[in-house]
Amino acid sequence: MNIPAPHPGESPSAGIRKSPTRADTVLGWALRIVSGMGVLLVVAAAVSTGDMLVHGHPAYAILLSIAFLASSLMALRSWIRPIAGGQKFKVLRWIALVAACGIFALVWWLVPYSATDPARAAMDSDDLVTVTESATQIMMTPGGTSNEVGVFFQPGALVDARAYAAVLRPLAEQGHTVVIPKQPFGIAFLSTGAFSHARTAHPPVTSWVLGGHSLGGVVSAIDAESFPQAADHGVAGMLFFASYPASNMSGIALPVLSISASNDGLATPEKIKASKTDLPPDTTFTVVQGAVHANFGDYGPQPGDGQPTISADSARRQIAAASLAFVQSLSR
Repeated sequence: MNIPAPHPGESPSAGIRKSPTRADTVLGWALRIVSGMGVLLVVAAAVSTGDMLVHGHPAYAILLSIAFLASSLMALRSWIRPIAGGQKFKVLRWIALVAACGIFALVWWLVPYSATDPARAAMDSDDLVTVTESATQIMMTPGGTSNEVGVFFQPGALVDARAYAAVLRPLAEQGHTVVIPKQPFGIAFLSTGAFSHARTAHPPVTSWVLGGHSLGGVVSAIDAESFPQAADHGVAGMLFFASYPASNMSGIALPVLSISASNDGLATPEKIKASKTDLPPDTTFTVVQGAVHANFGDYGPQPGDGQPTISADSARRQIAAASLAFVQSLSR
């Protein structure tokens, strides 16, 4: 058998291909399997996300694109090239492999809850409300005279911003501008700067009710404490949908409405009751009997939630009516 001669300056063993050890084989096949499964998982995540790839914040679509390209290149390289022996940086390769598994798991965990009807239908404009949508927010503008009090509403974790269109549209129909930010990756904590950008951009709104569902309510409470009530573009009140603050804000001088659901399996009645000491003493608490956590938007059932004993339409009407009465009570 003829052995290729080494190039000048190389050691005599440089032209000899080393046979892969068991560790090399395990690493090689692990790369092949993980990269191939990664491609399939990213495609499945994109299919599950559906039109949220277009209507959601672009951050997730960008993450999917990067993950797909990286896993495709890794799969192509690992399957085309034979498993070689004597590979360098094996520890770093294993670390990279574990990191890739973590990224793929994150991609799947971040698949959002997409909006369903009637929220999708509520996204259509008519004579009463003009709905505009950008890459970072949804805005509902009254067709008639706009009130000086607007509503800035943070969605719940991983929930399509459009899912709140039906429950919040009655506020816009009655003259209140409604802004719903699209959160990067569906995480409200990544959208804490959204209100500071929006609060001066929508005249004739001069004050805002900060609201939010679930984790969105937590972030809205943080914003409320950052931008106290003022005559010029301040905060007029707080609106919690199945939510409560993460810290004690009982001393804040703002009207607060907490709307919760009796059958909520996530923001349970016990948790809502425990939150009372963290809210102003004059906070109004409204409980929608028979409703659950997912009734505060239109995005389908949610793991860990309770079982509703009223219809989604009935729950939505009650939540919208209580919200509208609260916001209107803050108007001059």
